[in-house]
Amino acid sequence: MGLIENLEAMLARGQDSALLRFSLGGALHKAEDHERAVVHLAKAVAYDPGYSAAWKLYGRALAALGRDRDALAAFDTGIATAEGKGDMQAAKEMRVFRKRVAKQLGEGA
Repeated sequence: MGLIENLEAMLARGQDSALLRFSLGGALHKAEDHERAVVHLAKAVAYDPGYSAAWKLYGRALAALGRDRDALAAFDTGIATAEGKGDMQAAKEMRVFRKRVAKQLGEGA
C-alpha cells in the first residue's frame, strides 16, 4: 500500500485533520493529481486557516490546474497568514509563486 492509499485509509477511519488533509493533498499534488489535491488542501485550510504551508501548497495546486485567480487569492491569504505568524520564509516563497501566476495573467505582482 502506497502513501496515498495509507492516508486515504486513515481518512476513512475518521482520523480527519488539517495535517492529514495537507499530507494527502501534498502526496496527490506530487503525483500530479491536482484535482484531488485541491479538494484536500481546501479542507486543510478550512480546518486550520493559520496553516501557511497548506495555503502555499493549495495555491500551487490551483495554479497547476490553471485556476490562476483562485491561486492568487490563496497566495494572498497565505501571505497574510504567514506574516501574521512571523513565518517570513513561507510568505517570501508564496510571493514568488504569486508573482509567477500574476505574470501568466499579464498582471503585475
